[in-house]
Amino acid sequence: MRQTSPLPYPLSLLLAGLIAVACTTVPDTGRQQFNVLNPGEEARLGFTEFEKMKQSKAVSRNPAYNAAVQRVGSRLSQVMPVPNAQWEFVVFEDPTPNAFALPGGKVGVHTGLFQITQDDAGLAAVIGHEVAHVVARHSGERMTQGLASAATAAIASEVLRRNTDMGTAGQAATTAAIGGAAFLHVQRFSRQQELEADQLGALYMARAGYDPRQAIELWKRFAAWRQQNGGSQMPAFLSTHPLDDVRIAELERFMPRALTEFRG
Repeated sequence: MRQTSPLPYPLSLLLAGLIAVACTTVPDTGRQQFNVLNPGEEARLGFTEFEKMKQSKAVSRNPAYNAAVQRVGSRLSQVMPVPNAQWEFVVFEDPTPNAFALPGGKVGVHTGLFQITQDDAGLAAVIGHEVAHVVARHSGERMTQGLASAATAAIASEVLRRNTDMGTAGQAATTAAIGGAAFLHVQRFSRQQELEADQLGALYMARAGYDPRQAIELWKRFAAWRQQNGGSQMPAFLSTHPLDDVRIAELERFMPRALTEFRG
């Protein structure tokens, strides 16, 4: 039997170096993560993308919506530890109930979201959740995870190619299996990030003086809205977001900790 060649020494050294440099810790949760981007670069990307959005999307002039977002954003920005933050909260004319946050403290809220948030606490739950993704540097972590998965598949493919004892069909099947496993891992990783953002968002709500229990009510309203609008039929193991009942149950389990920081 012909033995396959190990990874070249320089590649092994490079991978080890990247792992050492990219290892960081998520604030408050203590989870170890790998992220090859630095906070300054993430912020620059966030600033650039947000300016593009303001040029391409209509900015809402609704006084009530804008006042609510500025009011809630001002309170939350005092407790959310975003590196290189230049806080900016903008309401965009968009009927979809959505919001987003970009590195550097850039936050966008769709007008369609107010049908679900209903009040300042609900809005704080959404903004806190979205900014939590930035605090935990989830976008850079996902990029790193994607690069790692692609590299793993490429290395495995090369090792299989050198293994002459495995037929072409066997090599193809094995490569496909490795690729599928990497895809599912990234999907599962994304769901874990969503649950982590829920927890961090609840902590920010509490620290800003909003009752974190309202986050649970907010996600219940989101679940009801999805059911009324068809919802998603994608299996949980293929979805990048956790199922509503899982998300609510995990947030309920985390609530005692969040409440220790609430001084309402």
